[in-house]
Amino acid sequence: MFPALSALLPAPDDLLGALDPEQRRVAETLRGPVRVLAGAGTGKTRAITHRIAHGVATGVYAPTEVLALSFTTRAAGEMRGRLRLLGATGVQARTFHSAALRQLRFFWPRIHGHELPTLVESKLGLLATAARRRRLTADQALLRDLASEVEWAKVSNVSPDDYPRIAPARGRAVGDLTPETVAGVFDSYEETKRDQGRMDMEDVLLFTAGMLADDERVAAQVRQQYKWFVVDEFQDVSPLQYALLELWLGGRDELCVVGDPAQTIYSFAGAQASYLREFSSRFPEAASIDLVRNYRSSPEVVGFANKVLAGTPSQGVQLVAQRPSGPVVTAQGCPDEVAEAQHVAGRIAELRAAGTPASEIAVLFRINAQSEAFEDALAGRGIPYVIRGAARFFDRPEVRQAVTLLRGTARGGQSADEPLVDVVRATLGGMGWSPEAPTSRGQTRDRWESLQALVDQAVELATTEASDLGAFVDELDRRASEQHAPVAEGVTLATLHAAKGLEWDAVFLCGMQEGTLPIVYAETPAEVEEERRLLYVGITRARRDLSISWSAARNPGGRASRKPSRFLDGVLRDPRAVQARGTEPGARRNRRAVHCRECGKPLDTAAQKKIGRCADCPASYDEELFEALRTWRRERAGDDEVPPYVVFTDATLQLIAEHRPSTDAGLLKIAGVGPTKLEKYGAEVLALLA
Repeated sequence: MFPALSALLPAPDDLLGALDPEQRRVAETLRGPVRVLAGAGTGKTRAITHRIAHGVATGVYAPTEVLALSFTTRAAGEMRGRLRLLGATGVQARTFHSAALRQLRFFWPRIHGHELPTLVESKLGLLATAARRRRLTADQALLRDLASEVEWAKVSNVSPDDYPRIAPARGRAVGDLTPETVAGVFDSYEETKRDQGRMDMEDVLLFTAGMLADDERVAAQVRQQYKWFVVDEFQDVSPLQYALLELWLGGRDELCVVGDPAQTIYSFAGAQASYLREFSSRFPEAASIDLVRNYRSSPEVVGFANKVLAGTPSQGVQLVAQRPSGPVVTAQGCPDEVAEAQHVAGRIAELRAAGTPASEIAVLFRINAQSEAFEDALAGRGIPYVIRGAARFFDRPEVRQAVTLLRGTARGGQSADEPLVDVVRATLGGMGWSPEAPTSRGQTRDRWESLQALVDQAVELATTEASDLGAFVDELDRRASEQHAPVAEGVTLATLHAAKGLEWDAVFLCGMQEGTLPIVYAETPAEVEEERRLLYVGITRARRDLSISWSAARNPGGRASRKPSRFLDGVLRDPRAVQARGTEPGARRNRRAVHCRECGKPLDTAAQKKIGRCADCPASYDEELFEALRTWRRERAGDDEVPPYVVFTDATLQLIAEHRPSTDAGLLKIAGVGPTKLEKYGAEVLALLA
């Protein structure tokens, strides 16, 4: 025992008395190596902080010789607070980056004779310079995707030279860029960074690892300082972090790791749960302890969570609920996303009326772009909300830019005769939106989803009432105004990733349909399993009330072709029956189907319905005439100093080339040609047709 501390510390028996049998075993196993498999809500932080405090109270640990590592500053702060209350002051509880940076700042000047390179807060500026050096045009979304890829490569110990070989084998991609192009930007980024005397967060770990590997005196001093290691969330460790941890250990085994393979949801960022799963192979003498008693959730929620993983590669510890029974888990199928958001808002209003605070309710979804429908539904009922981990929908840069462009087009007045959806699609097309979603994940995909949400709103408005672009912009302004109201506390809207580590009394898991969960670009078995674990993480955020919902169609009146997520098969009693019950009697039904004039198949999109045929059916119009019309449109748009689509869209020109009207009356029958455009362009078009 360290005498100066003895009077300040709780008695060891008092520390252990507050723990359950499994937690107590963790706290009493003071010598490493130790692996703790801690299921969701089983009190892992309580177990490891009591272990550290018990080690200090019994004199096994000197507090200043303990390094407790986590992945977020919030988690590190929580550990420090708990250790302080347990009398274990002096223990270092830090993130990997914080611990490494502290060591670098102390040793670097002594080794190199000059100050440490400046730490950059963001890679984007340096990456923009690197992209220009490679003659690559990159918008902010692409730069953010490149930043994420550089981070993955560095934490995975993949160099620019190795990237073209390794990236394809790992299923890595950045938009439409080739692996060689990404590697070139990566190489230029590193060169630019060195030239400017900068370092990024990954360099902090790399430089520390290099310093410990190359300088035995430094390594000996660090190992003399820290003799006992605890790592939380060990399933999220990257190869670079694991390499640094081994250098800190220096061949010793006084290591306690805590984690849950069932909550591995960051593999795309470089996390490797194999370090946790295979811990006993690395340390054959390791003690392994399972925490299974769930203190967070009701038996109904715990049972549902266990079923989602049962019999799958992701199955972890079998949770055992400790709380009293609560409401059954509910599942609701809805006709479309708007109806789903309204249904959830109604349920939230009921919960609040029954006494559940707004701050104890969360709406969780797969991607940020899904938030807008729920923002609108909650705002319409006067329910306050907060967005976690992202900007509100109308605050997102791409959405602000899109609304500005749409407002400018509406004020120009030259789109008055065009169908609303066509004008919105054409305007957003100038920002890079396309009918087909990007195949890759990341910011480029997120940006597309935000723009697609605006297209969907236009489709919704166009199918429910006659509307023009001006009315649509007014509707967007109304939504933005209502959704930007400041709140002191409110319902949390967050993605499933952003919800990790949090909990609420009531949780709504929304958009739980195929194509959204698992996300459409999860193709390999490993990627699909990660999506299943993401659902598990969402489920285990709920203490008492858990509601799951999905929508059969994206837009009101759309084709109801969506199915509940495959992860719900066998978990719900009968997903299809639940879905049928969820299609409310008062919901809008699909309009009479419009069929392709060429092949007879039903048409899905507004653009297909406008031209009367499938996009991939052979054109029945005169293609030579169509190209002549496009050439005329391009020249006329140049004269008028407007985008070509403002004159006529491609769909309208196709109809003109197909029907070849010869009179003003015939031209007026073409969709997209109204009195204003007839007066402005009619004579020129008819002359060209003649």
